[in-house]
Amino acid sequence: MIPVSILEDTKQSLPQSMSVAVIMERRQSSNPWVDEVWRATGVTGDPQTGATDDTATRTRARVIQEQAGTQQILYSGFTITLHVDECESYYHNLVSPEPGCYVITRTSDDEKPVPSKVTLSFDEANAYVECEGEAFTVPLPAELYRWTEEFVLQHYMPEKRVKRKRRDWRKESHGAAANRS
Repeated sequence: MIPVSILEDTKQSLPQSMSVAVIMERRQSSNPWVDEVWRATGVTGDPQTGATDDTATRTRARVIQEQAGTQQILYSGFTITLHVDECESYYHNLVSPEPGCYVITRTSDDEKPVPSKVTLSFDEANAYVECEGEAFTVPLPAELYRWTEEFVLQHYMPEKRVKRKRRDWRKESHGAAANRS
């Protein structure tokens, strides 16, 4: 994860990308028609040094915990990149009651969900869900929250809402009727 000292020093430039890993959990299902249930349980800093955003790296999953019908698998090699044009989506994510990371998965040949992308933008996650995959929301880790917050503070200012003035539709409709006569 990003060192806190970088976040505290505003003179130093903030990195736009961060390497992360995804933890997926497989549980045995009590449903007679489904053998197992999958879900993303977390996002953490990538333990591999020099990890790249390469599909081959991610498919080499590593089991990190296994007990009583539950298995947790770590997928490394993901990069979250923040974009200035997505700042509004990051802002709304940060001020929501439960800020989250969105893990987009695709279905592998053996019908298991495999993470393919991690994003902090709800809009981007929604776009992926509409076309190709499933998205899991996991709690946003504190380090990612601080990093995203600093990025948003540097690049985004919410627009001030302006209350529009009501128009009197009765006057407009009477005036239009008088013009027709």
